[in-house]
Amino acid sequence: MLMLTLSGSWLGAARCAASSWPATRLAHTLPDLPYDYGALEPVISAEIMQLHHSKHHQTYVNNLNVAEEKLAEAVAKNDTSTIISLQGALKFNGGGHINHSIFWQNLCPGGSGEPEGELLAAIQRDFGSFEALKQRLSAATVAVQGSGWGWLGYDKEAGRLRVATCANQDPLQATTGLVPLFGIDVWEHAYYLQYKNVRPDYVNAIYKVANWKDVADRLSAAQK
Repeated sequence: MLMLTLSGSWLGAARCAASSWPATRLAHTLPDLPYDYGALEPVISAEIMQLHHSKHHQTYVNNLNVAEEKLAEAVAKNDTSTIISLQGALKFNGGGHINHSIFWQNLCPGGSGEPEGELLAAIQRDFGSFEALKQRLSAATVAVQGSGWGWLGYDKEAGRLRVATCANQDPLQATTGLVPLFGIDVWEHAYYLQYKNVRPDYVNAIYKVANWKDVADRLSAAQK
């Protein structure tokens, strides 16, 4: 599978990666949820989860596979114009697949309680307290203009946690360099059927189903 950094070396990376693909490329697939569609109620309704996972995420997967097939064909033909034109589709659909694959794991029925151990220590060091982190992450996420994501990420160079936002489906690591730990999806399809236009209520409620054990595992992996 192709993972692009979408930097200045994007074109060369695309050619190199595509040239090394096997004749039969492994297609991206929709990951299974680790819980039932209704398991996050009342925070997130079963209807939202079903549509969000089986329709929206599936669409990103389908479109990413199509874009990668077109990229492979364009590389084989040395069609630079087409290679460049596919960058947007790869970034949007690839980002959508990456972001949602993390998002489902970041959540769990009833939540996992509050952060503990090294994760809690890092939160206290970088934000002062868990409550301070939630306030900062919530404020940044609610303020996203249009569609996008709020993230708790890890800055590997500085060895610190950071709060960041990304527009649309821009993937955090590829666009900011931060390793994604915990994301909040604020596309309207993630909450509108239940919370209407009151985004803050959705953002504040999502901590009730946050899987901080998953976040801790991601931090541990990022620190290696």
